[in-house]
Amino acid sequence: MTSELTIGKLADAAHVTVETIRYYQRRGLLDVPSKPQGGHRRYPRDMAKRIRFIKRAQVLGFALSDVGGLLKLQEAHACTETRALAAHKLEVIKQKIFALEAMRRILGDLVQECDSGRGTGCPIIDALAQE
Repeated sequence: MTSELTIGKLADAAHVTVETIRYYQRRGLLDVPSKPQGGHRRYPRDMAKRIRFIKRAQVLGFALSDVGGLLKLQEAHACTETRALAAHKLEVIKQKIFALEAMRRILGDLVQECDSGRGTGCPIIDALAQE
């Protein structure tokens, strides 16, 4: 079995599309191997691990701009800096959850008020139209 893959095989191995790989290349997250004359580019099999790393980081809320830094920290084995980035991301997520909970409460109250049938207008529209 060859140790190198075509872009299609790499995409399959990493559970992404070919376009995702090309996008990561344009963003500088993946190297573009040289193309042999008359042949196809060949990618190292372990690049699939890097792609899965990128995807997992995205699932945890890291933007691709953050992922580039995480990849550098991975190569440098810099756990302290990585922890600081993760702690910061955790705080951002907590703030978003707090804001989403407030939105949920307000919308829930408005829907409940609408369901009560009291008043002449639509409480949701009225709340949105307030200055």
